Amino acid sequence: MHEGHEQMFRRRFFVSTLLSIPVLLYSPFLQQTLGFSVPAFPGSEWINPVFAVIVFGYGGVPFLEMAVPELKDRSPGMMTLISMAISVAFIYSLASVLFPTTSAFFWELVTLIDIMLLGHWIEMRSVRRASSALDELAKLMPDTAERITESGDTEKVPVSDLSEGDLLLVRPGASVPADGVVEEGDSDVNESMITGESRPVSKEPGDEVIGGTVNGDGSLRVRVDALGDDTTLAGIMRLVEEAQSSKSRTQVLADRAAGWLFYVAVAAAVVTAIAWTVAVSFNAEVIERVVTVLVIACPHALGLAIPLVVAINTSLAAQNGMLIRDRIAMEEARNLDSIIFDKTGTLTEGEHGVVGTATVADVTEEEAIRLAAAVESDSEHMIARAIREVADERGIDAPDASGFEAMKGRGVRATVEGEEIYVGGPNLLSYIDADVPPELLAFADEAGENAQTVVYLVREGELIGAFAMADVIREESYAVVDALHELDIEVAMLTGDSRDVANAVADELGIDTVFAEVLPEDKDEKVQELQDQGKLVGMVGDGVNDAPALTRADVGIAIGSGTDVAVQSADVILVQNNPMDVVRLVKLSKASYRKMQENIIWAAGYNVFAIPLAAGVLAPIGILLSPAIGALLMSLSTVIVAINAQLLRRVDLSVPNLPGLSPSGRPEPAD
Repeated sequence: MHEGHEQMFRRRFFVSTLLSIPVLLYSPFLQQTLGFSVPAFPGSEWINPVFAVIVFGYGGVPFLEMAVPELKDRSPGMMTLISMAISVAFIYSLASVLFPTTSAFFWELVTLIDIMLLGHWIEMRSVRRASSALDELAKLMPDTAERITESGDTEKVPVSDLSEGDLLLVRPGASVPADGVVEEGDSDVNESMITGESRPVSKEPGDEVIGGTVNGDGSLRVRVDALGDDTTLAGIMRLVEEAQSSKSRTQVLADRAAGWLFYVAVAAAVVTAIAWTVAVSFNAEVIERVVTVLVIACPHALGLAIPLVVAINTSLAAQNGMLIRDRIAMEEARNLDSIIFDKTGTLTEGEHGVVGTATVADVTEEEAIRLAAAVESDSEHMIARAIREVADERGIDAPDASGFEAMKGRGVRATVEGEEIYVGGPNLLSYIDADVPPELLAFADEAGENAQTVVYLVREGELIGAFAMADVIREESYAVVDALHELDIEVAMLTGDSRDVANAVADELGIDTVFAEVLPEDKDEKVQELQDQGKLVGMVGDGVNDAPALTRADVGIAIGSGTDVAVQSADVILVQNNPMDVVRLVKLSKASYRKMQENIIWAAGYNVFAIPLAAGVLAPIGILLSPAIGALLMSLSTVIVAINAQLLRRVDLSVPNLPGLSPSGRPEPAD
């Protein structure tokens, strides 16, 4: 829809501008003002009215059509004001052809239409470009699928003919035609276009696959469980469409101002007509005054004030790796009181390594590592990889495990050599109600003081070992916290790790608020907790577990592309996994909003100044604003608004000017 509107406004702008050139060249006022002349020829006096009629019919009629809904809703806005101005100028100018004693508004009419077409083209283009990255997802879905018949044969059918429950064959290298569950086969599936995770994800019977992802070297048989609007890709596209239809609060303010200006202009025109009729009696001059008021009230600059800033804002955001899905959230970012960061992978590197092991008296370290590696053999979690790596380094062979189960937010369990083995963090202990032996408790306390995460090993309900995991704090995190503090924003951290680990990281970075040992399903409650304190809260996360919190937050920010659910839940998507982009987001929000406000003041200020002069308030002292001078002032205000919007490009988004920070946002080495 937006692309169609963009092309329509673009086409009409260029055609109307081309047709406006003769009108401007043959305008007596412009010739006199700019000191030029063009050759006259028989019939040249008809150039202005003829070309103006064409421009009005081609470029102006769309505004009249868009004003109809506003009038039907009895809520006049920008379209009503534009329509009123161009209609009055058009009718009055045509009348001037029949009654040559009056002034014409032909050149004002065509420039007014051209500028309004330009403003709406820019606005439509900025909306389309802001969402083009997600729109490309719609092209990922294949057109056909290979359906397995009851006889076991395959048939190629259009994806539109599939039904839930169909069994599909997905060959190596082919795109998955629909969301479903793997029934047979093993393969690695590339889900980067959905999740942002570059490494292929292993799929086996029972695993879910997403339509539009690309199969690897294996062959899969997939049972369809979602089609059409119920698929993941369709859900993403639906959210994009909603984002496209959203308007910024400042654009709403501009529309509202246009509505007020409509009533002000009409009231001023009525007062002008009455006052001049009483003063000089009703004549052509009175009509000229009234028309001048109505034409000057048209918001040339107001129509461009916000679209220009939005277009530049979108461009700057894209250049700095920010995809803005909700303009209102973009504006709200400037007012954030608190920003919550998910710790792992955001403030820290997210790559754990085993740095210490402790066991009870009758269990060796090798035995503990052997059992833990067996349980974690089927998991791709970072802790699982760390345990398997330490087993490989020590040459420890892990036995086979069965009945593997991931317990959300608590850990994993499996059966190893006939015994039930658990591996997990602090939440696991409360779940199974296990007592911690003194030697492991001392080990956990020491690890917590060193900002290390502790993972416990439980055999048949008895705690027999613990592993200390180190997750390195990212260099950028120090700069991010300092920069946000400089912007008077409180920094909070949310993690499922133990309170000791969380506090150690928070102390190291200077974080204000810590939420530790938080289960995934409870993350959004922590966001609500800060909101209940009257704070405007932003949430930065990257995973499925962060989705409820991202939705709950006033501004949800998915970092590093995140998972598909995180992307759907976020208002802003940071393409790179760099927390410093959060600071850039806030700075860009502040700068953009400031430019929007300045432009509205410039645009509205012109009307506050020009309408009384056009009405003839200063006529008793010999100052009377002619229609031509009014049009020049109108054009000048538009130029000022355009130049002011371009100044947004000069905003420094590299990093706040903080001591010890390089332009990249990384700490500089000490001298």
